[in-house]
Amino acid sequence: DTVGYRSLLAGEEHKSSAEILEPSTVCFVYQSTVRKLLSQNPSLGLRFLRRASKDLGDADERILHNVTLSVRARFAHLLLVLIDRHGSEAIDGSLSLKLPLSRQDLAAMIGTSPESMSRTIRKFEDDGVATFSGRAVHVPSVDSLLKEIESHLDH
Repeated sequence: DTVGYRSLLAGEEHKSSAEILEPSTVCFVYQSTVRKLLSQNPSLGLRFLRRASKDLGDADERILHNVTLSVRARFAHLLLVLIDRHGSEAIDGSLSLKLPLSRQDLAAMIGTSPESMSRTIRKFEDDGVATFSGRAVHVPSVDSLLKEIESHLDH
């Protein structure tokens, strides 16, 4: 992922941070180097603009989800994303995942409190949507997560 390009292009101070979730290589490119590359290669600037536009659209979608979807539906969506990136599927179709984030981080990602996150996890377990043991998550069927999102969209 690329971090900081928006503030660089806008001429603003970069104020956000990022954390890596798994072993990664991090490269730092100086502002002066990027500016020189942009002045020598206008198509690179266009690629940055496309990237910024896509990221803005993604941010709009996240805001819309946070405003329109319930905590339960937002959590189901987040689990689907995490399973897609970090999970595995068993022969019986069930899904397993070791959460790369704390419950507090999960709550922050979906715009809720840690207490609400704990209640949602408990309800998922009570309703058979997923089971949680520490950071290990088991989802009997991806359909159960999809139904959480679809049921909210139908209303």
